[in-house]
Amino acid sequence: MKKKSLLTLIGIFGFSSLFQSCTNDTDDYSAFILPTGLVTVCPNADGSFVMNLDDATVLNPTNLKSSPFGNKEVRALVNYTEIQGSDSKSVMKNVHVNWIDSIRTKDPVMSVADNDAVYGKDPIEIVQDWVTVAEDGYVTMRIRTNWGDSNIPHVINLLTGDNPEDAFEMELRHNANGDTEGRVGDALIAFNLNKIPHADEIVKIKLRWQSFSGEKSAEFDLKMRDMPPVSSEDAISLCGKEIY
Repeated sequence: MKKKSLLTLIGIFGFSSLFQSCTNDTDDYSAFILPTGLVTVCPNADGSFVMNLDDATVLNPTNLKSSPFGNKEVRALVNYTEIQGSDSKSVMKNVHVNWIDSIRTKDPVMSVADNDAVYGKDPIEIVQDWVTVAEDGYVTMRIRTNWGDSNIPHVINLLTGDNPEDAFEMELRHNANGDTEGRVGDALIAFNLNKIPHADEIVKIKLRWQSFSGEKSAEFDLKMRDMPPVSSEDAISLCGKEIY
């Protein structure tokens, strides 16, 4: 699989659609319906924020003073307009955010003795799509499965720890909580792998998951951020939290 078009897994329920100062009546409205980027929302200490568009480009939202998601670093879909006169060759680009919508963003969790009971073993598909991508130390995925009762949450986790020699050998797990009948639908989800200790800027991810046609696997390269100096206790939180 391509490095940037990787696996399937898209998040999970609800988007918090946040429309920010849209356009005037003379603009082509259709240009503002679809997202123009998939970003990491990175809050700053002073309350401002920037958005990492890819491994090399940072967007500066000139019309928003603070992140709609508070101090949380999350992946998000965004529709933005680059401000006229911006230097196209610059790493930092000034943009006007038309709308931004967060994606469920989680940390990986630790594999346990009985993964089936704890994390489920329901099938899931990873969809090849532009939002299925590995970049900025994140794996963002578009997933596909059966969705029935909207009141029953599906839980998606990315497990590490099966291979004590390689924390980047991982397994995608789906717990449908019994909601296995219904229409086929897609969702988005993202996992932040930057907290996993890593010595190299580029790491090899080995991923497997249970699809509707049996077990599948994929390998891909992921560019990580610089690893900050942290204590062993703070290096990574793999406490098995289930965030819906």
